[in-house]
Amino acid sequence: MQIYMVGGAVRDGLLGLAVQDRDWVVVGATPEEMAARGFVPVGKDFPVFLHPQTHEEYALARTERKSGRGYRGFTVLASPDVTLQEDLARRDLTINSIAACADWTGAGGLFDSKNGLIDPYGGQRDLQARVLRHVTAAFAEDPVRILRVARFAARFHDFSIAPETMALMRRMVQTGETDHLVPERVWQELARGLMQAHPARMFDVLRECGALAVVLPELNRLWGVPQTASHHPEIDTGVHVMMVLQMAARLHAPLAVRWACLMHDLGKGATPADVLPRHIGHEQRSSGLLKAVGQRLRVPTECTELADVVAREHGNIHRSGGLNAAALLRLLERCDALRKPERFADVLLACECDARGRLGFEDAAYPQRPRLQQALDAALAVVTEPIARAAQARGARGPQIGAAVQQARADAVARALGEAPVPPASS
Repeated sequence: MQIYMVGGAVRDGLLGLAVQDRDWVVVGATPEEMAARGFVPVGKDFPVFLHPQTHEEYALARTERKSGRGYRGFTVLASPDVTLQEDLARRDLTINSIAACADWTGAGGLFDSKNGLIDPYGGQRDLQARVLRHVTAAFAEDPVRILRVARFAARFHDFSIAPETMALMRRMVQTGETDHLVPERVWQELARGLMQAHPARMFDVLRECGALAVVLPELNRLWGVPQTASHHPEIDTGVHVMMVLQMAARLHAPLAVRWACLMHDLGKGATPADVLPRHIGHEQRSSGLLKAVGQRLRVPTECTELADVVAREHGNIHRSGGLNAAALLRLLERCDALRKPERFADVLLACECDARGRLGFEDAAYPQRPRLQQALDAALAVVTEPIARAAQARGARGPQIGAAVQQARADAVARALGEAPVPPASS
């Protein structure tokens, strides 16, 4: 039995990055031998075990053969006869196909490229050249690898993609391999790529190879769609959305906010050509499209719901500087901010990303965000129970009680913003 460290741990160590998780491959062992040594089997589809003390993953060396469509269309062979080189050959990129001896330390610390490495496919060479290159032609057997390359491009933004790898990805799209992607795997890779420092590059890669038109056609059609130059000096809607997404990364936004930034203008791709570059009603069109995307890709509910609020209300939030307290309160209610104040904070962050994700506005202030947050805080501070009791004592019922609470909240918002009191609705 021989044990090797493999994959991302070796790659990141060689790049001088922090190693989060270590994965291991075991050559020359059987499942029975692993169990006898105390390893706990966890893999349903592949022979994977957890170390009894460290709980790190140890996988038996294996080969894979394409036997059908989709993620699970593979026949897996795990055998003591499978060599380390055969196991490394099934990996996606050369930079992920480097193995290290289990006791590898090297003179320079845990990770030292001078000794203890097994690198049959030139991964160290490509790390030094900063190139993402597929290992073998077997890359074409799994379309998820296209998404993985795009995700790695977002993480390692200064790495280029080998021309032969880009050509292979294009052929995979053209032959229909990406038509059979499993939605859950698509979302998994997109979500991980969105959280990288340069998420826009993931979509640049997917566009370049043609996969974005298959995976997210609603997003893909935004490129080439013009907007009014007075509001969007960058003109192109696709360029704008990528600028918004990059602003979200710059502001360290969470995943749901980044997804909302990606989805907020989908409706502009469905604007009738005869009204361009204006996009009247794109907010509702965006809402419908992003909900359909969410269902298709099994996007988490919290991501879809946040994106929906941002799509419907981002224009109103941008224009909120001219609204009085009563109108602000109505905007807060449409966003369900009183019930979900934490989500509304994310809505405001996404809207700031949208406002600053424009050519020349990258460092502009966005006063709407603190003003609306202040308004919400004031409305939430109103204790409604005594107001309701007092209204009931005056003989008020149902809608009248609600109106009294509404008036109190509007007055509180007005005071917080230093504005004149809101006249009662009956006056």
